[in-house]
Amino acid sequence: MERALFQQLIVQHATLIEDIRQSAHALHRSVNQFYGGHHPYGYHLDMVVDGIREFGHLVCACEADFIPLFFGGYYHDSIEDARLTYNDVMATARPLMTEEQALMATEIVYALTNDKGRTRAERAGERYYKGIRETPYAPFVKLCDRLANITFSCTKADQDNNRMKQVYKEEVPHFLASIDPRSTDCRFLVPKEMVLRLAECLIDDMERDEMNGFVNY
Repeated sequence: MERALFQQLIVQHATLIEDIRQSAHALHRSVNQFYGGHHPYGYHLDMVVDGIREFGHLVCACEADFIPLFFGGYYHDSIEDARLTYNDVMATARPLMTEEQALMATEIVYALTNDKGRTRAERAGERYYKGIRETPYAPFVKLCDRLANITFSCTKADQDNNRMKQVYKEEVPHFLASIDPRSTDCRFLVPKEMVLRLAECLIDDMERDEMNGFVNY
C-alpha cells in the first residue's frame, strides 16, 4: 500500500483506532499488568502500534486489512497476559469490524500467543513460530513487538532491562529466521526497513556501552 494512503487511513479511522487503544489499555489495567516495572502495560502496546503506524504501509494489502492490523497490535498480548480466550477476542473485535476482519484480527492475536512451556524456549518453540509464519500479518506484528521491546531495553537502564537486552541480542538471528516465511505475499513480509531499525538500535547500544567502558559480547 502507498504510504500516503496508509497515513490517510490512520486519519480517517482515528476515532476507531483510539477506541481500540483505550479498550486494550483498560484490559491490561484490569489484570494489574505493568511494563518495565512501573509503566502501565499500555505503554508497551503504544510502542508496538507506533511500529504499525510507521511501517504498516509496507505490508498492508488493502483497506479491509487496516483495522485488523491495528487491532492485532493493541490486543497481541490479550490471550497470553490478560486472560482472554480466543472467543473473547473474537467477541471484542466483532462490533468494531466485519466478521471477516474480526477473524483476521483474532487470528493475529492467537498466532502471537506463546505456547505452554516451562522455559522461554519451550514457550516460543517451532510450533509457535510456525503459527506466526502461517498467519497473515503475524510476522509483521511480532516484529513490531520485538522492536518495541528492544528499543525499550536499550534505552532504559536497570538490571532487568540489561538482562533482557542480552537475551534479545542473542536471539536476533534465530528470531528473524523463525518469523520469516519468505513469502512474496506482502501480508507475510518481514520488512527489511524494520530489520535495519532493529539492528541500528542494537548497534547504537553497543557503541554506548563501549563509550562507557562496558562491553559484553
